[in-house]
Amino acid sequence: MKDQIAQPALRPVRGTALCAVAALVLVGAAWTARAVWQIRLAAAGQPASGPPDQGDGVHRPLTGLEDAYHIVSSLGDAATVVCAIAFITWLWRVRDNAYVLSGQRPRYSWPWIYLGWIIPIANLWIPRGLVADIHRTGVPDRPLPRVVNWWWALWLVGLVSGVGLMYTDSKDEVIARAYSDVGVLLAADAAMVGAAVAGALMVRALTSAQEDRRPATEGPAVGGWGQ
Repeated sequence: MKDQIAQPALRPVRGTALCAVAALVLVGAAWTARAVWQIRLAAAGQPASGPPDQGDGVHRPLTGLEDAYHIVSSLGDAATVVCAIAFITWLWRVRDNAYVLSGQRPRYSWPWIYLGWIIPIANLWIPRGLVADIHRTGVPDRPLPRVVNWWWALWLVGLVSGVGLMYTDSKDEVIARAYSDVGVLLAADAAMVGAAVAGALMVRALTSAQEDRRPATEGPAVGGWGQ
């Protein structure tokens, strides 16, 4: 009898998908809270003493509302880090599973799972390309879910309309923006909340599509969303 080479099994992805969805919901809530505080800052108006950062290294004492915004913003930053870890973990799992299901090498090598988000210019298309390639190779008989395009479009809107500025500017500078032009900040916040919601729906859709192709010998998915 000839020895048969065992086919690699699909990696468990349901748990990582649930973690990614929960993290995306958490980030959406964090960006909503940030927007609420920015609205409160705009409604209160800038104090007579001027912005917190008064130039030449001079910073006035923060008001209670400004100090609260620092806390809300820091919690949002922490939630974003948690979300990035959870999302990349899920992305890695479904990428591996797409290879098992199709036998095709991924279009993007594994370093791009990380580098695709941080390299300027490349980060405008590689993350979406990763997701699209995973779906194409793993579930070739189904069209790419529209929510993938919604997720990426909203992410790009948030990226170019204020998120990048908010990561390079200090929190005190963002507070000054809230006093002078809160609309730009709120537009970025709304786009990021939308991207988080669309991202959660995308994770659910791609995970369910892969689970539907799980070989019967491996057993049905446990706790499936569609059950």
